[in-house]
Amino acid sequence: MNNQAVDLGVHAAVKVEIPPSWANAPDASEAEPAGVTPFVRDIVLPMMRQEGDKLPVSVFKKHGVLGGSWENGTSAYSRRGIADRVPHWNGSACIQCNRCAMACPHAAIRPVLLTGEEQARAPASFEMAPAKGLGKTAPAYSFRMQLSPYDCLGCGVCLTACPAAGQGALVMRPLEEEACQQENFDRFAMNDSYLKKDVVNSGSVKHLQFAKPYFQFSAGCAGCAETTYIKLVSQLVGDHMYSCNSAGCSSAVSGGAPILPYCRDSRGFGPAWEHSLFEDNAEFAYGYFHAQDAIRRELFVRLEHLKTAGIAGDAVDMYLEGWNDHDRSRAVSDGLIAALETSKQTEDVTYILNNREYLSRKSVWAIGGDGWAYDIGFGGIDHVIAQNQDVNLLVLDTEVYSNTGGQTSKATPSAAAAKFNAGGKEIKKKDLGAIAMTYGYVYVAQVAMGYDQAQTLKAIREAEAYPGPSLVIAYCPCLEHVIKAGMSCTQDEMKKAVECGYWHLYRYDPRRAAEGKNPFQLDSPEPDTGKLMEYLMGENRYASLKNNFPHRADRLYAKAVQDAKERYARYQKLAENS
Repeated sequence: MNNQAVDLGVHAAVKVEIPPSWANAPDASEAEPAGVTPFVRDIVLPMMRQEGDKLPVSVFKKHGVLGGSWENGTSAYSRRGIADRVPHWNGSACIQCNRCAMACPHAAIRPVLLTGEEQARAPASFEMAPAKGLGKTAPAYSFRMQLSPYDCLGCGVCLTACPAAGQGALVMRPLEEEACQQENFDRFAMNDSYLKKDVVNSGSVKHLQFAKPYFQFSAGCAGCAETTYIKLVSQLVGDHMYSCNSAGCSSAVSGGAPILPYCRDSRGFGPAWEHSLFEDNAEFAYGYFHAQDAIRRELFVRLEHLKTAGIAGDAVDMYLEGWNDHDRSRAVSDGLIAALETSKQTEDVTYILNNREYLSRKSVWAIGGDGWAYDIGFGGIDHVIAQNQDVNLLVLDTEVYSNTGGQTSKATPSAAAAKFNAGGKEIKKKDLGAIAMTYGYVYVAQVAMGYDQAQTLKAIREAEAYPGPSLVIAYCPCLEHVIKAGMSCTQDEMKKAVECGYWHLYRYDPRRAAEGKNPFQLDSPEPDTGKLMEYLMGENRYASLKNNFPHRADRLYAKAVQDAKERYARYQKLAENS
């Protein structure tokens, strides 16, 4: 077989003629991207040209980043253009559900709405269709699903998520045919002035996708499932988000200098991101929560002084009443700042204005993979949720140590093969959500975006709104699974996992108990467990067991199926108990 492989390779070789002009081809990276900031020009672009070792310390001192801070949104200047085929949008076939935008791992395809006047100024290449399903009170906007061809990785996840792909709503075309759309993306999808905030609504997938993603163009794998969840959280709370990221894939793609995908809006607001270790990321986020909470408590003391002194009274009252309201916090904070800037300048006023960034409500998120949450950082997670404070934890569950090469974690189910465990795992998967639910005051949810985007959105929205600790466990098919259908099908793989009972969806909301309702809601349908083996054989982490260890495979496969059935039965019993 080895000899045959060599013979086939030799005879399959094809000579590629290299054009002589390539000998002196100009480097496209020499052309400075539009809108670069001084930081990007002086530091980021040289690093992208592999010239970072030539940068003197003085340039970092000049931009005030010796302490390790970094300008947000630098991934927008990467523009790798590595896909040979990218999606083309057909407005006549599109049903405008925005599912493709939600499933895109890189925020490279986004819905755009324009008024009639704005559309009249758009180029002919910016084809649009009348907007549908925005509500009776919405203006008569025109709609377009706009692609960034040079930020797209060509994974095709958007096509597998599109209900109308079969009718031609999205089709893959050569990059050179869609390259003209880059200018349209930069002008209309990246420009905050075209965002229609009157349409944005977190109550539905369609309406939330009109919100700005504060996480874009990451260095994640083509088809990555992890980044879709981070992007969704950023659309919900990005302008007031603290993101604390455990070591792992999500950290590598979120903070791989010089290209940082967390970005800012036109007012300068955006997530504050920092990387932590496997073992202490939850405590790290807890520290973020306590730090900003302590400063805000001091602000409250100062505001009470202002009330007593009769300074900015109405603005102070409005702030104290609405600062913790998700929809009002930014507005009442802006109102207070405006009032104080024109009021008598006392010591208290100066202190408040100097600490204005802590006035608005903050959403604190600890983010990481299953190696962090189930294994090395589990003790920290347990400690933090036991404090009963408003800290959110997002677990990107790939069921394996993805970033370090695919080793087994406690999230790995039985029968799955991994590095240093090629014979398949004997022990069933740890139930992290069930452990957290025993506290009784922790919001817990399990989601899989590819099966139910609405349930995923609802769970993350409820977790963020819950005034205590929350834990969201998100299923993330991964390159390490070696999915036979390919990484373009990660969303489909989630769908199959739920349908066959491999993965289960639920939400545990302690607030429901006070209403006399069962806090546990099972969102998964009755699974077709007859499809479980078919699902397992669709991934090499399971299928390889049959080839390498046939004497163990059938026993472990049977155990994996039984484990999945037992877990669903337990959840079903929880859902039935009132």
